[in-house]
Amino acid sequence: MVDKVLLTDEAAEWLRSLTEMHGPLMFHQSGGCCDGSAPMCYPDGEFRTGSADVHLGDLAVDGVDRPIGFWMSASQYEYWKHTQLTVDVVKGRGSGFSVEAPEGIRFLIRSRLFTDQESADLGLL
Repeated sequence: MVDKVLLTDEAAEWLRSLTEMHGPLMFHQSGGCCDGSAPMCYPDGEFRTGSADVHLGDLAVDGVDRPIGFWMSASQYEYWKHTQLTVDVVKGRGSGFSVEAPEGIRFLIRSRLFTDQESADLGLL
């Protein structure tokens, strides 16, 4: 099985800490302005998802009881559906409402194109 979304070890460390502070978490990536291309991390359920969103997967983090869902706006997904996303973290502050902002870090996405075989496995070809 090909995962559409992964995370780095450093991002997982931060997600453990942020879960202790805020409880269960979720990600949403909208593609809008003001850091909209960066994944926003919210307490689970605080950001309402619906038919205009695509659930890319659930991130399992060692030491966190519940997987962390990753959602993307459907319009953004149309541009990114051929890429595997990796949630990473860097120092600095984004301009969004993501829970990590007060910690002096921000989540970001690193990506790579799926291989032809991975795309076929995902039904994208």
